[in-house]
Amino acid sequence: MVNFNNFAAIPCIKTMLIQKNWPLIECNTFGFNVTASEFISIAHIDQLTELFQSQQLKRNDIGILGGGSNITFTTNFVGLLLKNEIFGKTILDENSESAIIEFGGGEPWHGAVLHALSLNLGGIENLSLIPGTVGASPIQNIGAYGVELKDVFHSLSAFHLPTGEIHHFDAKACEFGYRDSIFKREKRGQYFIVSVQLKLSKNAEIKTQYGDIQATLDGWGIEQPTIHDISKAVIFIRESKLPNPAEIGNCGSFFKNPVVSSDIIPALQSEYPDIKTFPAGEGLTKVPAGWLIEKAGWKGFRRGDVGVHAKQALVLVNYGNGTGQEIIDLAHEIQADVLSKFGIALEMEVNAWNWESQKY
Repeated sequence: MVNFNNFAAIPCIKTMLIQKNWPLIECNTFGFNVTASEFISIAHIDQLTELFQSQQLKRNDIGILGGGSNITFTTNFVGLLLKNEIFGKTILDENSESAIIEFGGGEPWHGAVLHALSLNLGGIENLSLIPGTVGASPIQNIGAYGVELKDVFHSLSAFHLPTGEIHHFDAKACEFGYRDSIFKREKRGQYFIVSVQLKLSKNAEIKTQYGDIQATLDGWGIEQPTIHDISKAVIFIRESKLPNPAEIGNCGSFFKNPVVSSDIIPALQSEYPDIKTFPAGEGLTKVPAGWLIEKAGWKGFRRGDVGVHAKQALVLVNYGNGTGQEIIDLAHEIQADVLSKFGIALEMEVNAWNWESQKY
C-alpha cells in the first residue's frame, strides 16, 4: 500500500485558499496570457479529500493541470483548476536486476529521469528532457527515441474525483496506446494522478537506433555507451532541434506521427524517395509528422506571433503575443494541407482547452 505521506511537499493545508482569477502565463509552456477563474495547488492528497468533503469536486467545471506542456488554452479557464504539485521519490522494491521507484505526480519528468540515472537505473534515459510532470506521463504514454512509458510502467495511484476514493491501475488497466491511454478516453478528467511507479533496470538495454542518437555518440567517439551517455546524447539532440519554452513558447511535438497502411508507402516512396518510415506492426507503417509538414512547405512559416519552428516542423510556436486559438487555427490549416498533399491525416498530440465545450 502506498504511503502518501512520502509525497508531502508541504504540511497538509487544512484551510485551503482557492485563488481567484489566477494568471496561467507561467503555468503553460506556450506562454499564453490566460487566467483560471479559480485555482489551487495540490501538494498533498489530504487536500483532495478536503475538497471532496466540501463538495467542491462535485462540480462539472474541474480541470487538472500538470506542467502545462501539453495543453493549448484557447480561452480563459472558467472553473476550478487543480495544479498537481505532489512531490516525492521513494524506492518501493529492489532486487539484483531492477528497482521499483514511486514518484509523486507533480514531480518534473526530466527530474525523475535524472534521479533514476543518479541511482544507475535505466529504462527512461531515452525520454530525457521531455517536459511535463510524472503524473501526466501515463495519460499521454509519453515516448521518444524508441521508448515509451509503458515499457517501464509498473502502476499508478489516482484520486477518483467523483467518489473521493484512491484507485490503483496496472499497465493493463491503463490501456496504453500510441500517445494514448484510458485517461484520455473513458476516464478523461475523472482522476488526479497522485503517484506513478516505474520498474527500472540495473542492466538496461541500450537503444541507439532511433533518431540521431548513434550518430551523436559516434561523433563523440563513444563505442560502448552507458545509460548516462544516452541521456546526454538525447539532451544534446533535443536542445539542438527544439526551442526552449523559456525563450519561445511551445509544447514540443504538436502532432502525433501518423500510423498508416503499408500499402500506400510504395507510391509515396516513388514520388518522395527521401521519405522516412518505420515499421509499426503487421501491415502498418509510421511516417514522421515533421517530415510531412516540412515537405508540405510549412517549416519556418510565421503569421503574426504564431508559426512553425524553423528547425523542427513538428513544433508550433508562440513568439510572444500569440493566442491559443491562433495556434489551433494554424494546426487545422496544416492538417488540411498534409491530407490534401499526401492523403495522410495528422492528429494533434497537444490538448486544446475550449471553455465553450468545457472539455479538452
